Amino acid sequence: MATIFREWSYQYQWLYDAISRLASLSVGGEARFRQLALQGLTIDSATKILDLCCGSGQATQVLLQYSQDVTGLDASPLSLQRARQNVPEAKYVEAFAEEMPFPQDQFDLVHTSVAMHEMKPEQLRQILQEVYRVLKPGGIFTLVDFHRPTNPLFWPGLSLFLGLFETETAWQLLNTDLLQLLEEIGFQGNDTYSGERSSVRTLYAGGSLQVIQVKKSTL
Repeated sequence: MATIFREWSYQYQWLYDAISRLASLSVGGEARFRQLALQGLTIDSATKILDLCCGSGQATQVLLQYSQDVTGLDASPLSLQRARQNVPEAKYVEAFAEEMPFPQDQFDLVHTSVAMHEMKPEQLRQILQEVYRVLKPGGIFTLVDFHRPTNPLFWPGLSLFLGLFETETAWQLLNTDLLQLLEEIGFQGNDTYSGERSSVRTLYAGGSLQVIQVKKSTL
């Protein structure tokens, strides 16, 4: 069930931004948080990027520092209005993530930041299947989202945050093995900078935050 704090955070941009900055302190601040999912990736000005569930464009702005071809997709007209005001250099599409209006093999990189926990399990699977479809062969999907803490000291803070600002889908994500789900869909480990299976998922903030990088098969 959504709380009044969650409703306020979406209604008032200043409150959402303040919450984001506060939450990102656990990984060294917002600037570092926005870079986590991009570490080790090869991105140039021609890389075709989709910022999935782009919200008001915080991550979109960072992606434009790497590429001049960035498209933000979101289902919220209000969020896209804010994104266009905040980051007018990007292109934007209003659509549901599970029904993306793009042809197959369209993007080199699909990025999403703290959005998949908003999705119900079946919806999540549909979205990941769509990501696989719109990626070019060998394209990369990178995401950052919540994870079940490995350090018990981080449980109280995460529980309080989820209780105030999230719904039951965030708790469901904590019990979901995203890597296994991605592999069932057909994704492979991203070996662009390490070649080791363990590099596919990196945990931060006592394990309460996960960064995943996987790629679409070239076959």
